[in-house]
Amino acid sequence: MSVELGFWLPVIVAGALAGASTGLLGVTIIGMRIPFLGVCVAHAALAGAVFGSLAGLAGPWLLAPALAAALATALALGLANPRAVRADTNVVMGILFSLTMGLAFLGIGLFDRFGRSANEALGLLWGSLTFCRWRDVALMAPLTAVEVAFVLVFYKEMRAILFSREHAAAAGVRVTLVWSAFLVLASAVLTVNFKIVGGLMIYSLMANPAAAAFQLVRGYGRALALAAALGTACGVGGFLVALAADLPTGATIVILSSAAVLVAAIVGRAGRAVRAARGR
Repeated sequence: MSVELGFWLPVIVAGALAGASTGLLGVTIIGMRIPFLGVCVAHAALAGAVFGSLAGLAGPWLLAPALAAALATALALGLANPRAVRADTNVVMGILFSLTMGLAFLGIGLFDRFGRSANEALGLLWGSLTFCRWRDVALMAPLTAVEVAFVLVFYKEMRAILFSREHAAAAGVRVTLVWSAFLVLASAVLTVNFKIVGGLMIYSLMANPAAAAFQLVRGYGRALALAAALGTACGVGGFLVALAADLPTGATIVILSSAAVLVAAIVGRAGRAVRAARGR
């Protein structure tokens, strides 16, 4: 029993850290109604990792090209002026998403031509929490701590930006600096964590806990705390369900997080109905 616990403990810790860190990100990204930002960044990281693998990199070294691609995409999306490019931000995100997805699959298609194995790249595509070890936790834990510190230090600024970037700038918030720092942090968090559920599904672990939190509570601070808790529950709970039922961990985590949104919507609607009845 102790041997099994020692083997699965880093997996459980990694699932908890992944759920909490992506849940925290999701509150800001969903709250600003730019959920596609997470999709684009995650798939840019995937494309970077695929081409890094194609170039001969492996293991932790794949994080370098993945992070570089994610950072470039996040900053391009976050700092682009919609008026200057004459296109809505979501349109730009859709174009970049198509590009990064195309590059990722192009890279995978080139593995056979160059006589390389695509197994590690495909593993990044689908993800697998069960292969996480303490070395992965050693990357995730400090990054999660930095994210929590950022939320605490820049809580007022991020809340103002979440309400309105224009109003925040008028109130003296250094919007470009704070927002750029958030984008860099988001890129790093998504890049480190997409191994957990895969590059195709990391967006769900980011968006679903935040969406569920917004159904249940009001206020930026409460949503942050609840999204982190729900993300942790989905990461750990999805792994335990997958382990018990012998199912793919990434898919199970995503389905569980989607179910959390449905339950939260039902509970939130029932709570609003009760409050409305009491107010009559």
